[in-house]
Amino acid sequence: MQTEKPRRKRETPEEKLLRLTQIERSLWADGLRVAGIDEVGRGPLAGPVVTACVCIPQDRLVPGVDDSKKLSEKRREALYPLLLAAADYAETCFIGPEVIDEINILNATKRAMETCAAGFRGGLFLIDAVQGLSLPGEARPIVHGDALSYMIGAASIVAKVTRDRYMVELDAKYPMYGFARNKGYGTAEHIAALKKYGPCPEHRRSFIGGILGERP
Repeated sequence: MQTEKPRRKRETPEEKLLRLTQIERSLWADGLRVAGIDEVGRGPLAGPVVTACVCIPQDRLVPGVDDSKKLSEKRREALYPLLLAAADYAETCFIGPEVIDEINILNATKRAMETCAAGFRGGLFLIDAVQGLSLPGEARPIVHGDALSYMIGAASIVAKVTRDRYMVELDAKYPMYGFARNKGYGTAEHIAALKKYGPCPEHRRSFIGGILGERP
């Protein structure tokens, strides 16, 4: 006879907020101002990589923040204006396909992170894994940081919503690729359209050569 496994207790919003601000609270206790940096769009075949740098004061935290990948589109859209209203610093940066092709996606991501963070002074940066950045303050990379840090999670939501909205705008310009649905990622629909119609200016040539049978 099998024994039934005990059900895992569901985390309350208060418990979640406490868990996700554990890193930040230790820094706030030292009197530090803390910002999070994250990116979205490193993997797609088309569109920009987008980064966000977000700082929300301890007394204005918005409940419900998490890694953007764990949240529905509806939830991200609901949180987006609340985060921007609560933040005392929130900047994004786009790096487009031409630059990505020229300097590679990692260097493009670093450049975007540095650009969106350039105006944040007198604080500390928590970053989702990326190292070797030139920032106006101390940087602390955290592996899987968007799921472990409130500020990085907030930045991931801002970056994700910003990029998704941009890809919807591109869909109106290039409807054959389904950008509103696939956000530039290499879905079967997108790849089929790419083979049928060829690339548009928003495609990353360094990403699609193999799909189109081009030599590196």
